[in-house]
Amino acid sequence: MPVAIDAQGLSKKYQLGEQQAAYGTLRESLSHAVKRLTRQEHPHGKDEIWALRDVSFEVPEGEVLGIIGRNGAGKSTLLKVLTRIVSPTAGRAEIRGRVASLLEVGTGFHPELTGRENIYLNGSILGMKRREIRRNLPAIAEFSGVEKFLDTPVKRYSSGMYVRLAFSVAAHLEPEILLVDEVLAVGDAEFQARCLGRMEDMGATGRTVLFVSHQMQAVSQLCDRTILLDDGQIVRDGPSEEIVAHYLQTTAGAGASRTWPDSTEAPGDDLVRLRSVRVVDEDGTTSDYADVRRSIGVELAFSVVRDGSPVLPKVKLVAGGQIVFNAMDTDPRWHEPSPPGDYVATAWIPGNLLNEGLISVDVAVCSIDSPKLHHHVSVHEALSFHVQDPAEGDSSRGTFTGQWRGVVRPLLEWTCERG
Repeated sequence: MPVAIDAQGLSKKYQLGEQQAAYGTLRESLSHAVKRLTRQEHPHGKDEIWALRDVSFEVPEGEVLGIIGRNGAGKSTLLKVLTRIVSPTAGRAEIRGRVASLLEVGTGFHPELTGRENIYLNGSILGMKRREIRRNLPAIAEFSGVEKFLDTPVKRYSSGMYVRLAFSVAAHLEPEILLVDEVLAVGDAEFQARCLGRMEDMGATGRTVLFVSHQMQAVSQLCDRTILLDDGQIVRDGPSEEIVAHYLQTTAGAGASRTWPDSTEAPGDDLVRLRSVRVVDEDGTTSDYADVRRSIGVELAFSVVRDGSPVLPKVKLVAGGQIVFNAMDTDPRWHEPSPPGDYVATAWIPGNLLNEGLISVDVAVCSIDSPKLHHHVSVHEALSFHVQDPAEGDSSRGTFTGQWRGVVRPLLEWTCERG
């Protein structure tokens, strides 16, 4: 398959105290020259930071590639090198095809021009003819949702409006390669879903997409392959499900139990305080591991410190960056205000439901204020545990020992008749 992006030995070094700019204007060049003459450089200007170190990879045409890693891992720098915003200190990158990019908010559009004028400007930069841009204009306006503001200078746009239009332009002006950074976090959930759908469509039609994100669920959904960067280097490159699971496992440090002995420092409010949480097996023993065929419990110990609203314990399980499920205890006893005192609630997850891998658990104690939930206690990634399959042939995958994709793996009842 032809290669759309070929990066070999890319490295990027920055000098501490050196001002980085996306565009080198005459004013900036003169300013830097004066600083050098007057010796007003940063006192630590010789200190170096390597944002990228010997990064090499290829992206075939039509592949949707995810790039993940902690803040400062080099993800955004890599995209800037690929889009020629910055030059590499060493190495080379060949881009074969027309490129559109959506990096940090504030790049790509001229603030004094209107939305419509910026659409034509970006299309011209991509080498499109005016009639091609005009043909795509209605789709861009409709997708972005800013039709009423197309003739307003973009400097008056909110960050959300800006991102909506910027993504719409990048995705609809028929690029062969689309590079997208974490700017989608600015949009609302509905628009993010539409963006992901658009990128999926682009991949399905043979376009190449590079997607940088901290949203592991989106990466798992969109990308077949993912690269994990750490300290400017590629540490993993492979199937998205595998790479995301490894990343979450190495960054998750919650463990199977947590305790807050001092109630004044415990999560909660003036009604509820959390005392402890833990993962327990069928014998009630704290456990970091769960047999895929056995029930596993998530136990919340909390205190109701005064009379008030009815409270309900709640858990959310996440695997590979994707929400497995939310669950809340809806027993009628929680419909009445809970008297002050200590409570222990355990959510039992049946065997043969979860898939293998690392499971992260969010816990909460809530009151219902339909259509909303009021969280008295909410702890993100409070716990984590590993689900394992002994591969003895009695789970949902039988004797198959290869990778079994999905966040759940239920053992279903089957009927089969010949006829």
